[in-house]
Amino acid sequence: MKTKSHVQARVNVVTLGCSKNTVDSEVLMGQLKASQFDVVHEAEGSSDIVIVNTCGFIENAKEESIQTILHYAEAKKAGELEKLYVTGCLSHRYKDELQAEIGEVDAWFGTLDMPQLLRTVGADYKHELLGERVSTTPKHYAYLKISEGCNRPCSFCAIPLMRGGHVSKSMESIVAEAQQLVRNGVKEIMLIAQDSTYYGLDLYGERKLAELLDRISDVQGLEWIRLHYAYPSQFPMDALPIMASKSNICKYLDIPVQHISDRMLKAMRRGITRRRTLELLDQIRQSVPGIALRTTFLVGHPGESEDDVKEILESIDQIRFERLGVFTYSHEDNTHAYTLEDSLSETEKKRRADAIMEKQVGISHAFNQGLVGSVQRVLFDRLEGDEFVGRTQYDSPDVDNEVRVSIDGNYVRMGDFADVRITEANPYDLVGVLV
Repeated sequence: MKTKSHVQARVNVVTLGCSKNTVDSEVLMGQLKASQFDVVHEAEGSSDIVIVNTCGFIENAKEESIQTILHYAEAKKAGELEKLYVTGCLSHRYKDELQAEIGEVDAWFGTLDMPQLLRTVGADYKHELLGERVSTTPKHYAYLKISEGCNRPCSFCAIPLMRGGHVSKSMESIVAEAQQLVRNGVKEIMLIAQDSTYYGLDLYGERKLAELLDRISDVQGLEWIRLHYAYPSQFPMDALPIMASKSNICKYLDIPVQHISDRMLKAMRRGITRRRTLELLDQIRQSVPGIALRTTFLVGHPGESEDDVKEILESIDQIRFERLGVFTYSHEDNTHAYTLEDSLSETEKKRRADAIMEKQVGISHAFNQGLVGSVQRVLFDRLEGDEFVGRTQYDSPDVDNEVRVSIDGNYVRMGDFADVRITEANPYDLVGVLV
């Protein structure tokens, strides 16, 4: 066992899951650092304390979280760390079961238990640390949560069970956090929430996404603002003129439609129809010319037929999303869909997902081909081998396309913008030269 010393403990924070968890870990690390802890993120080697921030969204994510906990439980038994704590969605949802099974964990915490976790570790929760967090992403971009939880009744989703109902952060606190991030060198902010279009309804009595976008766009030094996870039902249309008129709001919208068949939209409890979805997407394109739409579909939900999948395939040709992802249904206990029979095999679910992605390849390729010859403003994220790698305003980190520029005869600093003439395009990447 490691011996204690007068040196403040080394804490290794391990993050699993989505961008919301990334923000939670960064805030936690900021709090620990303010209490003089030596904080690292997903570091190799021994640590005094390990905190695993888990994901519990779907079966694969739950399995990854459990395996990670077990890995550090073995490390603790081997004397490589003194304390092991677990937080996040999986811990929130299955605390009692996990506690009974994995005795090496010293304490389990839910998604709203950061103050208790900090006290247990020996740190104070400092309310004044607004926007002051330890970045785990490249320094030039950051995720910014505008709310917590979700009030939507989607049949397949366990998020409300893990993160509770929707709670908007105040506009003033979000703007202050954006200003602090910019002071720390951030140039691009991704606005995230479980449901960003619900923003403000609980706090101000009406949806306030438009005003929030307007106010954040006025933050000096903030060059790109990107909106994620916009729920289609009751979309706040007044946000569209702001998105169209503000030069630092990317012409990009992540709007997960999940399905297009009326029968499945009803079964999924999405609160919208095929007709209204198509009308909304058309209105968005008309109101924000040149916008790139990113969406996700969910296939394999109980009751889904081949005809329902055929509707998705036909709609993709009609809508022509610039960016698209697909998930397969995961049978989550205590959700509405859990009362239904999960009759499709994983093989069949994957076959349906693959058919959708195969259809999307041509659409994505056509969009990228349309950029050949144009000059795009690119934000460079990293150097990879003999190429600089960055993104246009149409692409979010980790999930979308990238722009590759050879280092031969070109030079750009990471975290800087540069104009790039696009010379080649494939379905998921662009190639260019600096102008």
